[in-house]
Formats: sequence, structure tokens, C-alpha cells
Amino acid sequence: MSQPDHFSLHFAAPLLALTLLLTLPLAWLLLMPAYARAARRGGKGFGHAGDATIRTDAAQTILEANPAAAAMFGTSVAAMRGAALDKFIPRDLRTLGQQQTVGHFGDTGVNLRMMGRRAVDHAVSGLKANGARFPLEGTIASVDEDGQTVYTIVLRDITARKQVHEQLERSFSQLRQLSATLQSIREEERKHIARELHDDLGQLLATLRLDLTLLGKLAGAAPANARILDNMDGLIVTAITSLRRIASNLRPRALDEGGLYFALQSLRQDFIQRHPVNVELLADETELTLDDAYSTVIYRIVQESLTNIARHAEARNVTVALHRVDSELAIEIQDDGRGIEDSDMDKATSFGLLGMRERVWGLHGTISIGANEGGAGGTRIDIALPLPAERT
Repeated sequence: MSQPDHFSLHFAAPLLALTLLLTLPLAWLLLMPAYARAARRGGKGFGHAGDATIRTDAAQTILEANPAAAAMFGTSVAAMRGAALDKFIPRDLRTLGQQQTVGHFGDTGVNLRMMGRRAVDHAVSGLKANGARFPLEGTIASVDEDGQTVYTIVLRDITARKQVHEQLERSFSQLRQLSATLQSIREEERKHIARELHDDLGQLLATLRLDLTLLGKLAGAAPANARILDNMDGLIVTAITSLRRIASNLRPRALDEGGLYFALQSLRQDFIQRHPVNVELLADETELTLDDAYSTVIYRIVQESLTNIARHAEARNVTVALHRVDSELAIEIQDDGRGIEDSDMDKATSFGLLGMRERVWGLHGTISIGANEGGAGGTRIDIALPLPAERT
């Protein structure tokens, strides 16, 4: 190829690209009015739209519907044209929930949240030609044509999505019930093991210590024998103390013998002895007379909270308040530690927090965990548990 030909081709490609860039927008400006007129007439662009699309006037009369919309409602395009929108989306089914609204969809009185000339997606219900109802999600946009307001409604059948959502809700509810059942079974097993340890092994160790005391009296006062017997007695006392501690961790006897208030007081005293943290318990014993299930859940919640504070909070002061408000028990746990981050509560390894939530949700209560008010630092846990009706 000659040098001139190569030179001309080198500049021809950019020139062609520049020409296309200049002419394409002009072509679009020329074609856009024709496309809009075709859409208004139900032309090819509108009729072959993938989503179900309906155009109505301000009186809610259907001006045009595409084949996708006709198929969705089990009818024909001709049957939809000129019909009232109320025939396919009945007014009593256009409930949009408790959303804050600032616009109106024509003269139906149905409020929509409008964003400029466009509404966001809303869930409504549709009515097929055979009378079957089905869930819809719709987006509405308005435009002025020849002095008339025309609404374009794009609809999507969300039956499958709703079915999946309902299945997930059922699965979630079943998992909650399973979790509550497992918690109950575990508490029963703990109670049984703690009772066996106390009644059987505890009695054996007490008897062994008594026999050791008698043996010491029979063996005489030899220094070597006395020293061995004293060491054995010390080991037995240590074993009894460990046994009581293990049994109490499994199931505090105070909960069965004295009730929830007495058990919380014992938990507080034990926590103070083991940790350099001041714990204040604010509660009225008469308000904490509850059945075993509620007492156990509340005790475990407070116990887990104190455990988390000891492990992570670096707090010096803790306040645990329990009081009745109408038919609910309000529980507030506050500390002045380093606080908790949102990311900490979402960690999959936060088993303590997850366990607290599951226990609260198992009793149909609510729980919130966050920073103390006023930016004072520390963490605050607020729990509300609906109480069972009192038997008369």
C-alpha cells in the first residue's frame, strides 16, 4: 500500500467516529417524537414491552394495555381497553400499608409516595378474569399529554416471591420454636444433673468426711497419721466446694428454694466476690414472683449479661433493674465499660448475645442492645417480656 493511502486511512477512522457521534444524538431527537406517539397509540414499543404495562387516564379508565398485562390478568388486550382499572386492581385491594404518602393516584383516593413524577414500588393485589386474587408490585409514573394526565403503570406478579417469603417466615418460626424447645430441654437436663450431683455425690462426700473424722479418732494422735488425715479432709472439703459450684452453675438451688429475687441476689454476691465490679440490683421481690420457665429465662439473661461484662466490658459499675410495667417485665442492664460496637453484635461468634436474644424471643419479648444515652459510654440492654396472665 502506498504512503498516501495509508495516511488517508489513518485519519478516516477517527473522522468516521466523530461523524457518528454528532449524528446519532440528532437522529434520536428526530425519532423520539415518533416513538412517543407510537407509545401513546399503543404502538410496537409499548405493545411488546416485557413487563405488564397499563396506561390510564385520571379517571382510572384503561387507555391501553400490552399483551403481558392481558396475560397477567387472564384476559385480552381488547377486553382491557376502555375498562375501569378497578376491574383488575379493585379499590379495596389497593392497600399500601402505613407508608407516609404525599401524592394521589388519579381520583381513586389511593395515596402513593411520589418521587417527582414517578412513584416507588408498592405491593397491591390484582384480580384475574376468573376471580382469582394474586399479589402485585407496581410502579406508577405520570405524564401530561395534550393537557391530560396519563398514568403508566408497570406491574409485576410477585406470587412466587411472596410464597418464598412465607416459606422463610414459617421456617424462621419453626427454628424459633425449636430453639425454645432445646433451651427448655437443656434446662431440664441441667436441673436433673444438678439434683443428682447434690443428692447422690454430695451425700457420698459428706458421708466420707464423717467416716474420715471417726477414723482420725480411732487412729490415735500420731503426728504422721494426723497430717495425712487432715490432708484427706482438706481434699474432701475442696471436692464438696467444687461439687456445689458445678451444681450451682448447672442449676442454682436458690432459684428452686427461694425464687427469682433470691437467686439474683445470690448471683450478684457471687459475681462481686469473683470480680472487682460493683453490681447494684434494683428490684422488688413481690414483682418477681414468676413461674419456673420465666424465672429461669430471666436468671439466665442476667447471668449471661454479667458474664459478658466481666469478659469484655472492663466496667467498674453495673446496674441491674427489674420492674413491672402493666403486663410486661422491663429489664435494664447498664455498665460503665468500654461500650459495644454494632459490628460486635453481628458477629457469628457472639454466642452470648445470640443466646440472650433467643431466650427473649422465645418468650415473645423484645431486646435492644446499644450504647448508654447521653454519650456517657458503656452499654445498655433493654428487655421487655410479656408476662403470663395471673391465675385467679
